[in-house]
Amino acid sequence: MYSDTYDVLKELVTLTNASDVLDVLWSTRNACYPGYGVFDALFSVLIELGLLKEASECFLRMSSFRVLPKARSCNYLLHKLSKLGDKNSSLKFFDDMIESGIVPTVYTYNIMIGYLCKDGDLNAAKRLFAQMKDIGIDPDIVTYNSLIDGIGKYGELEDMVSLYKEMKCLPDVVTYNTLINCLCRSGRMVVAFEYLHDMKKSDLKPNVVTYSIFIDVFAKEGMLLGAIKFFVDMRRVGLAPNEFTYTSLIDAHFKAGKVDEALKLVKEMLEVGVKLNVVTYATLIDGLCNEGNIKEAEEVFRVMSKDGIVPNLEVYTALIHGYIKSKRLVDAFNILEQMKENNIRPDTLLYGIVLWSVCSDEKFEEAKVLFDKMKGLGIEGNYVIYTILADAYFKAGKSIEAQTLLNEMQERGISPTVVTYSALIDGLCRLGFVQEAMDHFRSMPKMGLQPNVVAYTALIHGLCKNKCLGAAEKIFDEMLGKGILPDKIVYTSLIDGNLKQGNIQDALDLRRRMTESGLELDLHAYTALICGLSKNGQVPQARIFFDEMIEKGVKPDEVVFSCLIRKYQEIGNLEEVLALQSEMLKRGLTTWTNMLENYTTLHFRFELEREMGHIAPLQQPHAFARNRRRNHRMCRALRTLAGDVFLYELALLSVYKAPSELTS
Repeated sequence: MYSDTYDVLKELVTLTNASDVLDVLWSTRNACYPGYGVFDALFSVLIELGLLKEASECFLRMSSFRVLPKARSCNYLLHKLSKLGDKNSSLKFFDDMIESGIVPTVYTYNIMIGYLCKDGDLNAAKRLFAQMKDIGIDPDIVTYNSLIDGIGKYGELEDMVSLYKEMKCLPDVVTYNTLINCLCRSGRMVVAFEYLHDMKKSDLKPNVVTYSIFIDVFAKEGMLLGAIKFFVDMRRVGLAPNEFTYTSLIDAHFKAGKVDEALKLVKEMLEVGVKLNVVTYATLIDGLCNEGNIKEAEEVFRVMSKDGIVPNLEVYTALIHGYIKSKRLVDAFNILEQMKENNIRPDTLLYGIVLWSVCSDEKFEEAKVLFDKMKGLGIEGNYVIYTILADAYFKAGKSIEAQTLLNEMQERGISPTVVTYSALIDGLCRLGFVQEAMDHFRSMPKMGLQPNVVAYTALIHGLCKNKCLGAAEKIFDEMLGKGILPDKIVYTSLIDGNLKQGNIQDALDLRRRMTESGLELDLHAYTALICGLSKNGQVPQARIFFDEMIEKGVKPDEVVFSCLIRKYQEIGNLEEVLALQSEMLKRGLTTWTNMLENYTTLHFRFELEREMGHIAPLQQPHAFARNRRRNHRMCRALRTLAGDVFLYELALLSVYKAPSELTS
């Protein structure tokens, strides 16, 4: 009978308006079957048909008749309103429910607390949490999980842990995943692993989400080995990676410069039937653009469109970023036009990227015009935009303009963030204002901000650059004490700082700690080690790290080669000089002409440096021609490879003739 009633009411509502149907039902209430279930049915029909405004109005009229729908039906409307993101209507209907005398259930509170947490209104969520306990409704696992997630994502980690400890019900996998996720996002990896251990002790098995969280955070921190370990482990225990897992690991490989491995994962993803989603495409395009493979990124963009995946803001942003890095501003602005045609509104981040490109060229007037144009389109500058502009001014030495922007930001009521402070600290350190940078760092808690890995990194890097190694090491210890894991930049800065002060063993210890923490050395780290060790006379050790970086797929650049070549030149090891120059040639970092010209002028450079007192008298030019037979064989090999008789003869001349003869 209920089904028939439901169908009749649905037809009546579609033919006329809800208010008329309610009037008819009320006028015939005495002729109906005892009870008012038909009114609850009408209320439910309106919700199912998506007539939420009409349902709310119907509820108010029913309340005036003292005929109330069931709490379950009211929860249904509350759920629908919250899903639409209609905060005002959700709060009003919740209040109307309570005032009408309907007793809310734990499900009622779960709907509201979950929605308010997602909306970021933690104070309101906490008030409802206290209210439900006051009226005798015990929070269940859903209540706790929603509130733990909301508090944790807001950065209130101590409150999050306190709430977890007060739970009256047993935590589930979602609880632990929420705790781990929030801790990882805040850089508290050590504590996150403790909760993973607690989770396993509670006989709860980590699921795909658990593994994916760790893989994602390792990817974002540049810890490729850690990401791979969790990826292997999850498959070992029988869990199939999903699109989120694959996307995170692909991102990790791109960040490590392992493009081929990233593309292999994409292929594997497709082979096992996991479809690429828009986030995966955005990661692919972003990774390829960052590696300078703009043509491949354009091809992925075309394939994406053919697959029916509509590009989102992140995809367009990645592509525009790629064009800007490739100095293809016309193409970047074409994509902006395409976004406009597809009704995708650029956000402040995208404008920030464009502003960054203009500021990088120190075109500050153009940046100001673009900033004004952005505001003219109704996109107000937020802390991201102000940070980009202030950072650019700081780097250009325009501290007055930068400070003016930061003052304007505060006048407009835009709250500073950790990112803003990090840029400020970095900018001040670049200008040598170390004490001012320290003062701003220490003032962050007063502004309700806790320094994260980015802020610590900016300060440690700046202190090392300004030869304040002792202060940098104290900040490093403080960082570790708070459970914040240092990133590659921190370790690289400290390694570089120690080597510049001759602290070789301390630098090597830092390198060991870096690798033990799961961080792989990148080009910058290897450059600091190789150049620093070379300058400290530890050439054999520097060469070991040079060979290691090549084995690990890190491509040395001209700076690395130059450090080693210069040192081998100083100690008179022509064979190593030539070997390194040959390696440069293979990698396209030099030409045959430059290589042989460098070889023939080697005597000149050392003779000149000796006469000017730059090298010790014992380092004579003839050291390069001690073994003339060996050098002759090397030159013949060069001739075979170069195919240039003139250059070959010039090389021979450099071996068998004195420098004075070569100048004639």
